Amino acid sequence: MTTRRNVLMLAGSALVLSGCRESAPAVAATAAPDRLLAESERGLLRLGPFGEQVLGAAVAGFDGAHVFRSHDGGLEQIRPDTGLTLRRTPLTDGWLPRVVATDGRACALSRSGASDRPAARARTPLLVVGPDGEKEYDLPGVIEPDAFTADGTGLFVLDWLPATAPDHYRVRLLDLAGGEIRPLFTRDKTPVPAGAEEEMRGDGRQAVLSADRKMLFTLYTHQPGHRHTRDLLSGRPGGAHAFVHVLHLAEGWAYCLDLPHPFGEGPVAGHALAADDRHLFVADVNSGKLAWADPDSLSIERVVDVPATTGATAALAVTTDDRVLLGAGRTVTVLDRASGGATGSWTVPGPVRGLVPSRDGSRLYAGGPDRLTWLSRTGAVIGWAPVPGLAALRHVV
Repeated sequence: MTTRRNVLMLAGSALVLSGCRESAPAVAATAAPDRLLAESERGLLRLGPFGEQVLGAAVAGFDGAHVFRSHDGGLEQIRPDTGLTLRRTPLTDGWLPRVVATDGRACALSRSGASDRPAARARTPLLVVGPDGEKEYDLPGVIEPDAFTADGTGLFVLDWLPATAPDHYRVRLLDLAGGEIRPLFTRDKTPVPAGAEEEMRGDGRQAVLSADRKMLFTLYTHQPGHRHTRDLLSGRPGGAHAFVHVLHLAEGWAYCLDLPHPFGEGPVAGHALAADDRHLFVADVNSGKLAWADPDSLSIERVVDVPATTGATAALAVTTDDRVLLGAGRTVTVLDRASGGATGSWTVPGPVRGLVPSRDGSRLYAGGPDRLTWLSRTGAVIGWAPVPGLAALRHVV
């Protein structure tokens, strides 16, 4: 989602970077050599050699490969690399695109935009536009779309409670054929019993897609007193302040991976996620910690110290040459994946608002307030472009 979730997909990057730092040359503003997607005060943006294209009320898929936008009385699916319209569906006014299927074949829309706390309401209208046409749903309570199942037959939703004053929610599954909402499965693929569904608060939600596109990892912070399904079933008290909610898009189960103290206690913006085919990384620059997790066993492998930057927004990128890049404030720290040790640091012109490698591995893009900057393999600033209102850099497409 574009406002509640910071959606990143960094798996498969081909960046080869050196740990040394060069002094930044004075360079004139120019257009970015690659095509990118970014969030801004003006809505979703396409950036590239052509300059910029304001997509407005639009949503990108979790990996940036598919984009839908509300435009001129209808829903358009566009190619994010070229900007060309792939298909157009006429709609009545008021529908806003919210969630895209991982294969780009479907889009879920609602009458209200994404928010940290949705408004109270008795019922929620949702619309799904897919290969078989459009279908509208009238659902009881406060329901927000979250992600499609891998096969496109279901839509994971957030069921906010209580409907009269929503402040927490449970993740459930909407069957698109029948229109019924049901609980998820546990990790051992058994239905969650009544009264054992986890209820979460929408604080600090960030998400990344797994490398095989089957799991969605969502970071939750500021969750004091939270009890997982396994705690409710066993009678344990729970109480993790931060965890990664793992949603299996193909099998319909959910699991929570607890993060150790002090993750989740500092400001939300100081946390970041990244994933590839070997690890899930979670950073907390408030406390100066970086965690490695195994996406198969769903366990924490280790936690290392990284530079702490109080009050900064965190960003993470993973490279194929076994480096982890951590952005905080005006600094990008280069870490060796094997040892976890810092091998260098680079300075960027402004506070980092997202890190994305180019597809050919020759550049690292750093989003910042009102500007996009790109760096060489050695960390030298080699270009920049003004982007008024840039809030977060998301994807190279």
